[in-house]
Amino acid sequence: MQKDILGKRYYAGCENIDVTENLARDRACQLFNAEYANVQPHSGAQANEAVYIACLKKGDKVLTMTLNSGAHITHMSPATAQSRFYEPIYYDVDQETYLINYDKVEELALKHLPRLIICGASAYPRTIDFSRFREIVDKVNEEKKKQMTEEDKVTENYWEDNKCLLMCDMAHIAGLVAAGLHPSPVPYCDFVTSTTHKTLRGTRGGLILCKKEWAKKIDLAVFPRLQGGGLQHIVAAKAVTFKEALQPEFKTYQEQVLKNAKALAEQLIKNGLNVLTGGTDNHLILLDLRGMGITGKELEDRLASVHIITNKNAIPFDTEKKTVTSGIRLGTPAVTSRGMKEDDMRLIANLISMCAESEEEFELYKSCVESCVAYLCQKYPLY
Repeated sequence: MQKDILGKRYYAGCENIDVTENLARDRACQLFNAEYANVQPHSGAQANEAVYIACLKKGDKVLTMTLNSGAHITHMSPATAQSRFYEPIYYDVDQETYLINYDKVEELALKHLPRLIICGASAYPRTIDFSRFREIVDKVNEEKKKQMTEEDKVTENYWEDNKCLLMCDMAHIAGLVAAGLHPSPVPYCDFVTSTTHKTLRGTRGGLILCKKEWAKKIDLAVFPRLQGGGLQHIVAAKAVTFKEALQPEFKTYQEQVLKNAKALAEQLIKNGLNVLTGGTDNHLILLDLRGMGITGKELEDRLASVHIITNKNAIPFDTEKKTVTSGIRLGTPAVTSRGMKEDDMRLIANLISMCAESEEEFELYKSCVESCVAYLCQKYPLY
């Protein structure tokens, strides 16, 4: 058991809460085979911010994916405060394949020699090669060592304060990683952040996993530097979340999530829609609506009107505003939790396809789509 929390909390009278938090931390480490866990972040955004506070100083360079290529807004997007304190350098996916071009990432990394490289995404439908990112970080550090001056070498903590580090935000794939259905970033990264909802299917909150050498700095970054006292009812719920994810039934669920995503993507492609990268390796699908005469916002609104909830989403090299977008992001964890299988996914794909037709055709299909949605909801009730 990790005992660091015991007796060290700012507030008195927390002995039983200490036990609960340590249970959550132990289970998180067991689930992801991690050295250390902080379970206090209120969200994935704050988990990411805590890592930046722990390892970066003002003006440090950070190599990160662009928002349109699939990154999360908290990965140093220009819209965030983080981008004002640090120096972000952005990489895109390949313009033809829409996949991460690791050679180009390496080229950028060796050119700029960043302090931190961020991988992981919120809208990337393919498997991420974390071992390749580790290779890139190692090459950056080899180059940094070559460029060190004699003064640098004798300066206390110079190397620890300047070497390149690797962070992965696995929020969207955490459940798949926990079930062993996606490669884990933990062996390769200095820091791994996550939410505890999404594919992990737990309470809403954040999580940080790190090497033990970073434990103290991460704890201080979360509290008191970033947020106040932990939400202990949520921490207790995280302990339950990790316990459930350790059960065999959780892997069965995640396997169905993947089967459903593939079935949904395949049917959408059969229906003539443009599924980016030609399919998916995980739980999410990106639809490219360019050339169809409809924006992401318009299709999101149409789908919502027939009770199908989706996300408009920017796609790589999107020319539409972020409030409009040219894409839609779809995911299968929620419908899988309700018990839906591949045939249901094919039906849902057909319903989405009907809503993506011309406005006149959509109006013709609308009542039929609503009836089918009502049928699915009755067949697979929430409780």
